[in-house]
Amino acid sequence: MFDVGFTHIALTVSNMEKSISFYAKYAGMKVVHRRTDPQTYSDVAWISDLTRPFVIVLMKVNGVGNTLLSPCHLGVACATREQVDELCKEAKLEDILVVGPHDWGYPVGYWVFIRDPDGNTLELSYGQEVGATVENTQE
Repeated sequence: MFDVGFTHIALTVSNMEKSISFYAKYAGMKVVHRRTDPQTYSDVAWISDLTRPFVIVLMKVNGVGNTLLSPCHLGVACATREQVDELCKEAKLEDILVVGPHDWGYPVGYWVFIRDPDGNTLELSYGQEVGATVENTQE
């Protein structure tokens, strides 16, 4: 089977192990593929939460230049509001909390922005119902 549709986003990272640990903790992702790029000799890791055929491609570089700064962000839906609160508390202790938590009701839900090791913004949310919205869309 060939992949069809949106399959990945690529981010440059300054420290591969820190980035892998961050996305494992805050987004429930794990490495599904890892290699050294033959052209750049850079460390490359594909990470996934295993819920759909989608990965974040992490590419090690010496200096990260462009990042997803708020309001631009990657979004991760959490199973419960309490999970958002717990991860928010951890982020605050690690001094990576950007903003939140906020409850903006439907369709935005309960959300918080945190910062990954290279400054990219990650949103943790509960109650956005993206899946239901997509399923209910007429073609």
